[in-house]
Amino acid sequence: MTSTDSADKRCFLVLHDYGMGGTWWWVHARSAQQVLETLAWVEVVTDLETVARFEDEELEEVDIDASLMPPGLEGLRAERDAQRGREGFGALADRDIVYLRRRWDEEDDEPVVYLMEVGSDGRRIRQVELAEDGTALRSGPDDWPFNPPIVDLFDPALAGQEISQREFEDQWTRAHQVEPDM
Repeated sequence: MTSTDSADKRCFLVLHDYGMGGTWWWVHARSAQQVLETLAWVEVVTDLETVARFEDEELEEVDIDASLMPPGLEGLRAERDAQRGREGFGALADRDIVYLRRRWDEEDDEPVVYLMEVGSDGRRIRQVELAEDGTALRSGPDDWPFNPPIVDLFDPALAGQEISQREFEDQWTRAHQVEPDM
């Protein structure tokens, strides 16, 4: 690790969770906020049991101000750098809960709109799936096999996807519960 002015820095356990796994680092920074403002799609892990579990692991150590980042982090820093000057950057980052409307229209799938209640870590709390035919299905963490972060709350594009809690709750109330897979 190359250190730059490390006297005022602390060590943070940082995770990039990509769904079926994750990459971990020890990042030396002035604050957790600095980590999140510098690196896209990461979370600073504060759970004491998790931090203790990794204390003896030989994770790569990185200084947040280093000119070169290790593979994995360099792309996340470049993504954040590209976002920083755009309108809406970080507009949702300091919220405990955010409500979003996102359209999903992959080539092989029917277009769907997702209304999501998202926590400060970017993970879904609850979700309503609105199909074009008017069908509305609701689901929560017990319905999902895993729940990685699905949004990076610093992403400036999210500001234009925000909806009110009222809109989300209205749709949640009218939606049918997702049927469990048999």
